[in-house]
Amino acid sequence: MSKTVILYGTESGNAELVAEDIGEELNGGSAVVISDLSDFDVAELSPEDFYIIICSTHGDGELPTSARPFHGALSAASPDLSGVKYAMFGLGDSSYETYSQGSEHIDRVLTELGAERVGEYGRHDAADGSLPNDAAVTWSHSLPLFV
Repeated sequence: MSKTVILYGTESGNAELVAEDIGEELNGGSAVVISDLSDFDVAELSPEDFYIIICSTHGDGELPTSARPFHGALSAASPDLSGVKYAMFGLGDSSYETYSQGSEHIDRVLTELGAERVGEYGRHDAADGSLPNDAAVTWSHSLPLFV
């Protein structure tokens, strides 16, 4: 049975809140599972499921703490992710040169391993003063789950 898996990588909890709001938006649709990237086993990535990845940026464009184990496991195991489809939403602040790069680290390794990003790359810019949850929920409506 296919499901939608929302994975988040966070440092301060914003990406988790965004993941929960998108999960609520999907409620009533297909089965939805929400998980911290640090708790997700990369061996579970399956072409049968659809992944929504929400990832913040930490420091000078690094991955947030909870995304590091996932990224490290993908890089070490290098699984063939052909057929795996995902959507990406990055959190960041455009006043920094490394805006939204945390999500780009995850995006890069997924595509190098054969996964396919679908839909528009979503981003929230903290510099504009808007709430990341609102931008992410609006973005989620463009995903193949809703069209």
